[in-house]
Amino acid sequence: MNLLQNEKSPYLLQHAENPVNWYPWGDEAFQKAKEEDKPVFLSIGYSTCHWCHVMAHESFEDPEVAKLLNEIFVSIKVDREERPDIDSIYMSACQMMTGQGGWPLTIFMTPDKKPFFAGTYFPKENRFGRIGIVELINRVRDLWSTQKGELLRSADQVTLALQNMTAESPGDKLNQKVLRNAFDQLKKRFDSKNGGFGARPKFPTPHNLFFLLRYWKRTGDGEVLEMVEKTLIAMRRGGIYDHIGFGIHRYSTDSMWLVPHFEKMLYDQALVAIAAIETYQATSKEEYREFAEEIFTYVLRDMTSPEGGFYSAEDADSEGEEGKFYVWSKREIEEILGKDLAEIAIYAFNIQDAGNFVEEATNINTGYNILHLTNSIQKISERLNFSVKEMKSKLEEIREKLFHIREKRVHPHKDDKILTDWNGLMIAALAKGSQVFQEKKYLDSAIKASDFILNSLRKKEGRLLHRFREGNADIEAYLTDYAFLTWGLIELFEATFDVRYIKNALELNDVLLEHFWDDYIGGFYLAADDSEELITRQKEIYDGAIPSGNSVALLNLLRLSYITGNTELEEKADILIRVFADKIRDTPIAYTQFLVAADFTIGPTYSLVIAGDGNANDTKELINLIHSEFIPNKAFLLRRTEQKPPDIDDYAKFAEYFEPVDQKATAYICINKTCKPATNDRRRILELLDSQWE
Repeated sequence: MNLLQNEKSPYLLQHAENPVNWYPWGDEAFQKAKEEDKPVFLSIGYSTCHWCHVMAHESFEDPEVAKLLNEIFVSIKVDREERPDIDSIYMSACQMMTGQGGWPLTIFMTPDKKPFFAGTYFPKENRFGRIGIVELINRVRDLWSTQKGELLRSADQVTLALQNMTAESPGDKLNQKVLRNAFDQLKKRFDSKNGGFGARPKFPTPHNLFFLLRYWKRTGDGEVLEMVEKTLIAMRRGGIYDHIGFGIHRYSTDSMWLVPHFEKMLYDQALVAIAAIETYQATSKEEYREFAEEIFTYVLRDMTSPEGGFYSAEDADSEGEEGKFYVWSKREIEEILGKDLAEIAIYAFNIQDAGNFVEEATNINTGYNILHLTNSIQKISERLNFSVKEMKSKLEEIREKLFHIREKRVHPHKDDKILTDWNGLMIAALAKGSQVFQEKKYLDSAIKASDFILNSLRKKEGRLLHRFREGNADIEAYLTDYAFLTWGLIELFEATFDVRYIKNALELNDVLLEHFWDDYIGGFYLAADDSEELITRQKEIYDGAIPSGNSVALLNLLRLSYITGNTELEEKADILIRVFADKIRDTPIAYTQFLVAADFTIGPTYSLVIAGDGNANDTKELINLIHSEFIPNKAFLLRRTEQKPPDIDDYAKFAEYFEPVDQKATAYICINKTCKPATNDRRRILELLDSQWE
């Protein structure tokens, strides 16, 4: 066992029995490298990363490779999900030096943490034009002994370039033109045949859909909504979706959403669910509601800890094969289902004798099938002479039978660490689901998770911790932890109107401003001002697999400002937009979550206060009416007149004089800070909330 045996990270523990003498990131490793004048071999990955497993089996479990690494380097393993600050710096270095990135991330660097060579996956031996790790290690050994000065100069240059990357140049505000440009760029990349953006691989990237939904709301352009719907439907019907156990896989390796990379990440479940919920609000189509509800079924069943927090991920591999848990032979289907149900399943899910995907697309053996739909339930019903209701019943019977059998298989590894930021996303999704679907179990789960995080991953002085596992909370929190959890708390507030959620959201936002805000230029750093000193302190703005912390924090600032009437928060948001405006104008397609917040600032933006008895039916009906509509750019409060005085008055002073009219629940609506006459007429309320610039 190496030194990783004492860690809590599932990823690091996977490497605790490697013959490589791994160190966790820390002073001990770097001090050893300095004393022995050795370069550092840094390997960064995560527990459900398929190619991380491949490289581990090929190289890190291999005695020959381990012997070389142990002789020549001090080797360090980092879990990118535990230390996104480290990962962000060295991923930027890799992208700068090679033009690409990914995991496993492989870095060669000096004992003072400066990188001089970077790459991703390396086979053990040279293969298909890709250098093998054995030859690479030997080359670095030779260079370190014969051209060390040149390597050190190169490392200094890379480090200087990384430090200069964080130098922002504040510009003008963003306007409707940048929203239009972002849409034009998305439209050019849109796959009108298969849905999604680009060719292959295809990622869910739900914040693209968040942006498009708001752009549709702004313009009324049906083409925009069609792009959203086609993408969501393609994902839900495709192989990227688990039709038996539910939940979305990481990405599709092909353009048709058929062959996924089978891992499941918590953040994908949360963000795709939010996209489905918002599309349901926009269209009232049941397919999107069912999509979100099925994702929640998966998360609540398989990804929820006894304490109420949510686990991080499930692996793509089981029994050494990617996707083995999820695929089926035609013979299995027939044996499990019997003749009649098997015929339905074979047609509906495109099951074939030889398998239904190209062997080269994955490492799964041929003869297996990835269940997917190519037709709507309506068309399947017509083809098989069933009513839609009967068809849904038959497909659910098929699903339950297959699920029961599949549960007996060897399950993929589950990464059971609980991350504050990813939990914040799931809390936001469940709280939003409870608002729109009026489903108590979603609200209960969101409340339980938020209570767990605030009780178990928050220190007495109010600072958050990043990771919880096996009873241990550790690692100082990052920007995303504060931003994503605050998002979840704001959604919980709008689901319950319980002021404790606004209180906690404001407290977390205060910590963010005190410890993460750049007082010289503006914007939020990824790590706090008192965190470990690395070679540079980064600000992340790119909305990649998940939205950036700055993008989410920006919208939080705006929503909290509108909820409380605190204009200082809006002023901070204005600075934040200007800091990154020029970068975003250049390539707006890379910052769609940031543009969601920019859309809020451009307006129209609505402040909505309902004054009424929180227990009365007329108040509940107005709340449900608002939640059922897609009205993204709003702050929503309830002034509970049964409370004397209403507790919201402590946080939203501007609402303290709002009272019911004619003893009925009444809406007070302001559009772009211009207030309209109070009304309790449902039609007038919706007219005001749908108006652009009255």
